[in-house]
Amino acid sequence: MTGPPTGEYAVRGDYHREPSPDWEFYPTYLAKLAFVRAYLTALPSDTRVLDAGCGEGVLVEEFRGRLTIEGVDPHYSSEFVTRGSLTDLPYGDGAFDRATCLDVLEHLTFEEQPKALAELFRVVRPGGELLISVPNLAHLQSRVHFLLLGRLIHTASLEKHPGDRPVVEYLDMARRTGFRLVEQRGIFPTVPILTKWIRRKPARLRPLHRALTRLLPIPGWCFLNLLRFQRP
Repeated sequence: MTGPPTGEYAVRGDYHREPSPDWEFYPTYLAKLAFVRAYLTALPSDTRVLDAGCGEGVLVEEFRGRLTIEGVDPHYSSEFVTRGSLTDLPYGDGAFDRATCLDVLEHLTFEEQPKALAELFRVVRPGGELLISVPNLAHLQSRVHFLLLGRLIHTASLEKHPGDRPVVEYLDMARRTGFRLVEQRGIFPTVPILTKWIRRKPARLRPLHRALTRLLPIPGWCFLNLLRFQRP
């Protein structure tokens, strides 16, 4: 299926290509990309990779010269991106050695999330890996907010993130799908007060963002988690 972009891409265009330095999540996004790029760069050149929910296909275009990489997204199509549903991926069983699903699952409903994980499990070969990034509903500042006011801080509006969850729930859902956790990393522990400063001046305070991640890399306290799974 082809056609003009839908969803957020219809409103904001290809906003991942050159993210605004004023975007409050700018340092977190760049830190995530650095990790993912290092992961993909380390793969053998004949590795078959699927970037599921790839948006504009930034990573697909970047790595298509050295990996066999494809992108699929329900809201975007191009020369490098196939439009398709994450709950019904247009690929055969075991078609890929690796799959990535970056900041995608939270945009799905609670009912859709296990279906998407089951599809990713299906298209990754036995012994292959899935790399996921998800925002963590129970990050440090959210926990403090809960203790003081009795409610967690959503990582975005419910319209954007209808499937917002604490990271432990994503881990449990992946385990029930059949995946085995290999690695878990956290980006940006949301220390109260400091988090507010960073989000007001994200580009200028990016060094502070990096320092906090180095000092307090506790995944449960971090806003974003990177989860590497293996299909047994």
